[in-house]
Amino acid sequence: MPVARRLLIVAALLGVAQLQSATLQQLSMNDLIAKSTAIVRGTIRGSYAAFSGPVIFTHYRVQVTEKWKGATGAMVDVAVPGGIANGMRQTYSGAPQFRPGDQYVLFLWTGKSGMTQIMGFSQGAFAVAQDGSSDPSLTRSASHELMLDPATHGQVTDRPLTMRLSELRSQVASALGAAQ
Repeated sequence: MPVARRLLIVAALLGVAQLQSATLQQLSMNDLIAKSTAIVRGTIRGSYAAFSGPVIFTHYRVQVTEKWKGATGAMVDVAVPGGIANGMRQTYSGAPQFRPGDQYVLFLWTGKSGMTQIMGFSQGAFAVAQDGSSDPSLTRSASHELMLDPATHGQVTDRPLTMRLSELRSQVASALGAAQ
């Protein structure tokens, strides 16, 4: 077999091993609020990566400063697909990555396994501006993953979202009040 063809096969195999993509359902703010088992504001305090079956998850330790929905402790372990464990790397396009010290409002769900994850990958993670404001700005970047409208199943384009903390807090309180 010619060398060029062997290299092409090896490159293709490596590409398949590294290529992880997601198709996301577009979630409205009401979807995020209703489907989350917990909504918290918190600070990333550290992380570690570990296998859960064949998938590597990066576990972020979040120090909770506000609880808007659900029962959580002062610290919550949030698992995000992808990371480096035992010398192996897995990546998942669309999975958020966090840095220690950064603050977020997180829309979380805990599955039957007990693992807590972010709703809709990056759709459920709002970065809190660290500008010293009593009402900081929140931002959620647009996802670049394939995203489908839940009603039509057609492809939609995600948009970044910016709002004030007080506005999001009010939307969550209003939606939770209406649900009761």
